[in-house]
Amino acid sequence: MSKNDIDYVWTDKKRTLFGLPLSFTRYYITETKLITRTGFLNISEDEIELYKIMDKKINYPLGQRIVGCGTIIIYSKDIDTPTKEIKSIKNVRKVSDTIDKYINQMRDRYGIRGRDMVGSVSCDHDIL
Repeated sequence: MSKNDIDYVWTDKKRTLFGLPLSFTRYYITETKLITRTGFLNISEDEIELYKIMDKKINYPLGQRIVGCGTIIIYSKDIDTPTKEIKSIKNVRKVSDTIDKYINQMRDRYGIRGRDMVGSVSCDHDIL
């Protein structure tokens, strides 16, 4: 399957020194999935269905904030990836809102709400 066969809503690379996209980690959001692709010679992809995302958090570490980047931490009920970090990306708030939009669309499509997934995931982050 070529890249043109998939309709991406958003895509970006992990930013490194000075906020430049000089990394072999790439993030994609489709209407149904969050995909993380890492590697140069050996490529690994991880997918999370958007409706499985339970919670997310945004961090702005000083080094990333200086170059206009941030990190989104996602907590999901996905078996192999209960926690995913979308590290050092531009326009963090906009990306977070895009994820929210498609999470709600997928949950509406499947008739799922957050209360339907209670007890099915163990998050080790603090709830305030």
